[in-house]
Amino acid sequence: MREDATDARGSGLRRRALLLGAGGAGALAGVGTARAQGQAYPNRTVTVIVPFAPGGSTDFVARLLAQHLSTKLNGNFVVENRAGGSGTVGHGAVARARADGYTLGVSPTGTFALAPFLFEKLPYDSDKGFAPISLLAGNAMFVCVHSASGINTYADLIAAAKAQPGKLSYASAGAGTIAHLAPELMLDMSGTEMLHVAYRSGGLQVQAVLGREANMGFIDTVTAIPHIQSGDLRALAVTSVGRSPQMPQVPTLAECGLAGYRATNDFGFFAPAGTPPAIVAQLSAAAREILALPDVKSRLDAASIDIYAGTAEAFPPYQAEEARRWGELIRRRNIKME
Repeated sequence: MREDATDARGSGLRRRALLLGAGGAGALAGVGTARAQGQAYPNRTVTVIVPFAPGGSTDFVARLLAQHLSTKLNGNFVVENRAGGSGTVGHGAVARARADGYTLGVSPTGTFALAPFLFEKLPYDSDKGFAPISLLAGNAMFVCVHSASGINTYADLIAAAKAQPGKLSYASAGAGTIAHLAPELMLDMSGTEMLHVAYRSGGLQVQAVLGREANMGFIDTVTAIPHIQSGDLRALAVTSVGRSPQMPQVPTLAECGLAGYRATNDFGFFAPAGTPPAIVAQLSAAAREILALPDVKSRLDAASIDIYAGTAEAFPPYQAEEARRWGELIRRRNIKME
């Protein structure tokens, strides 16, 4: 039975409830303790590092969060983009920062779950270098082609790929990102091969598909939707379990024949390891409250981004499960970063 947009939203709600976990009350108690002890946080500018160039989903979510944290916590939260190394440069900067709550980071799945399997050596300890604050939200990707490509359906794409093994190309937002690994999962499950062409950002990735430098790309919802609506790109499928509420006419890859396929780009909120628990609890509670605001929910819904708003305690088990399943794919397909 196909899962329609309503079912997908229900699935998202169940996932959010799981991610909230039993730690929510404890986190709120921690905030109360911090206030009772008279801690004035923040009393100077807080830097929120995004490990990619401006634009794209991670930057969008981080800026929305920083804007509302500034208001809610009566401070100054500013986003700083530090691109490079498939997100490992910026993510590493968070791990090496002073653990006082004044350097934080918002990183996507590709950075916090995939990079440990792709790089032989990372400039930080992915297991011990961070204090998880919250799994904030996540979005799917659309399997996009140029509207004039002559490829009208997912079946057309696979037929063309099988007719020309390794000749068709797909653009990603960078080697090691979810926009790289999600197509690899599709190729693995469908028994096809395509050439991977890595770009430095989601913006350059979509320009490559628009300019027909690449035949296809898994493009995140924030970037893809305006180009799909304008008619410049055609969406063949969506990578989530359920259809996108914003584009319910686009089938899931599971509906297209890849049973069990799921790939989402999720956004984690991190502090350096050793950050005072009261500050982590304060930030986690504030993030959950912000994500519940009607205007925030409206903006995220418009971009087809699902809100998770998880607790700090629920984040590590989720991270471990994502690492397990993507790690298996990386090993199976022998994907490595040079």
